Amino acid sequence: MKLIVGLGNPGQEYAQTRHNAGFMAVDRLAAEHAAGQRPKSKFHAVVLDATIAGEKCLLMKPTTYMNRSGQAIAEAVRFYKLQPASDLLVLVDETALETGTIRVRAEGSAGGHNGLADIQQKLGTPAYPRLRIGIGPRPPVIRLHDFVLGRFLPEEAEPLKSAIETAAEATRTFVAEGVDTAMNRFNTKPPKPPKPTKPDREPQATARPDERREPEPPDRTGPKTIEAPPNEPAAGETNASESKGRPQ
Repeated sequence: MKLIVGLGNPGQEYAQTRHNAGFMAVDRLAAEHAAGQRPKSKFHAVVLDATIAGEKCLLMKPTTYMNRSGQAIAEAVRFYKLQPASDLLVLVDETALETGTIRVRAEGSAGGHNGLADIQQKLGTPAYPRLRIGIGPRPPVIRLHDFVLGRFLPEEAEPLKSAIETAAEATRTFVAEGVDTAMNRFNTKPPKPPKPTKPDREPQATARPDERREPEPPDRTGPKTIEAPPNEPAAGETNASESKGRPQ
């Protein structure tokens, strides 16, 4: 059995806020794998039984508010005698990722997220898989609290929808093939364009064929020098015959 938990805050005032991205992903899974079922109240959460990839799963949305998410999860883990490292997957919002992206991790720190911090405290370990759904980036002028409790912009609707679909597919992969396969398949990044390389030396400019000039014929008159006119001394020289009688 697998426990699939989406984090968020209950109530209409928080519906569709950035902090409820985990709820959105679980709702997407419920629509496909638990259609027609009535949600039940159990473990301080709303839960649905589902079958994903032939495996029995419990879809959960804690109703204790984000900062106390660990209470519902710990109760379910103990009741079903689950191993957090292999049987639990937490779907959670992440401001460090751009809207439209996801990231799967087998374990890790809370990273400043109050919901993850409470889960770690209640389970007594950070070794449980989590699927982070990007809701960022956060503008520097907006406080974190206001940002995560705010709603997505209209231009973010398509990237958000794509991320929720990808999160649901990654969850199915986790259930069927494990967290390592999910990480390898869904954590890939698009290749970056290669950086331009500088040539070893500057290329020499060459004229195009139509701009090439025919070589000029060689000058057969010898090197050009500045010569004194006939019968006149060159600069700096004095005619011996004219120098007589001149003061030196």
